[in-house]
Amino acid sequence: MNLDADVAVIGLGAWGSAALWQLAARGVSVLGVEQFQPGHALGSSHGATRMFRTACLEHTGLVPLAQRSLTLWRDLENAAGRPLFDPTGGLLIGPADGHIVSGTLKAARTHDIPVEVLDNTALAQRFPAHANLPADHVGVFEPTAGLLAAEDTVRAAVEVAQRHGARVYTGTRVTEIDLVADGVVVRTPARDLRVRQVVVTTGPWATKLAPGLPLDPVRMPMTWFRPTGDADPFALKNFPVFIRELGHTGAIWGHGWSSETHDVKLGLEDGGRDFRSIDPDHADHSVSPADWHKLTGLLEDAVPGLTTLPTSVTTCMVTRTPDKQFLLGRPQSDPRLVLGVGCGGHGFKHASGIGEALADIVLGRETHCPLTFTDPDRFR
Repeated sequence: MNLDADVAVIGLGAWGSAALWQLAARGVSVLGVEQFQPGHALGSSHGATRMFRTACLEHTGLVPLAQRSLTLWRDLENAAGRPLFDPTGGLLIGPADGHIVSGTLKAARTHDIPVEVLDNTALAQRFPAHANLPADHVGVFEPTAGLLAAEDTVRAAVEVAQRHGARVYTGTRVTEIDLVADGVVVRTPARDLRVRQVVVTTGPWATKLAPGLPLDPVRMPMTWFRPTGDADPFALKNFPVFIRELGHTGAIWGHGWSSETHDVKLGLEDGGRDFRSIDPDHADHSVSPADWHKLTGLLEDAVPGLTTLPTSVTTCMVTRTPDKQFLLGRPQSDPRLVLGVGCGGHGFKHASGIGEALADIVLGRETHCPLTFTDPDRFR
């Protein structure tokens, strides 16, 4: 068939924009299709900031991917000509034998990541906003952790990809992916696009384009608060990115204010208990007290000194798999289709490395990091 490009990347969020950049930078004839605009606030890749860390407790195989991603984030910064990553350092806090601290230390030991363990007293002295901790809680400080600029990394990757020759269709909804004998027909209301291979990075919308995958899109609130008194303990330098285990009430995550973020960003780690499954085409983007009620009920004891009414609230969508790991690769070894879905709420930090991996898979190359644990056929 007459081709519009060799490859189409469908969905230009964090993963799709990175895949588009990596393919275009290698000289591949590639086009990208986005139903909204790059950096939009209707999917999974917005909210001003995203946490980055390398001592990944979610799976030991994620550590090399995070380390590779950090190198690639720096490459993207250089190519885009502007900063995208702020190395604030990061804290993982909880009981010494809890899953957050023990998982972080296991990842650090396995991969020789330099971290610093702080007991309760040292943690309170160095990071006073975390002073109100149970006596048995400790902190693990990772110097390489930090913050990524959420929307701007997406826009930067698309911009750099376009400079390398990628064509981008925005405001264009893909209604169907038709796998035909000699390639793929990507159907949109405006026209059909014909390519040899398609990369699906549509986040929660993957349930529409690749039905049958074990994907569960859920709605996740993100909230920002203002200090009630002295703001300095909550400045980013004193309140860097963190995840903090709270025992039977779950965990909270967040980071302090800066000249860019202004307020303190906080959220709940769900663990499958609080976020509700949604249809991405009918997601409720409005907010109500129910979106912050549980979190604010924890703040007085966990992080005193913040308003109980958030200054800002938004929602995003997280797409989970049964084992909370990604789906990356060719389902049933199909030479026409590559999947990059199932962010699990911890996928943004890895986006640059995942974009590279998806490009490697498209080109039939070995990925830079072993990714067998992300095999999309593992649930069959």
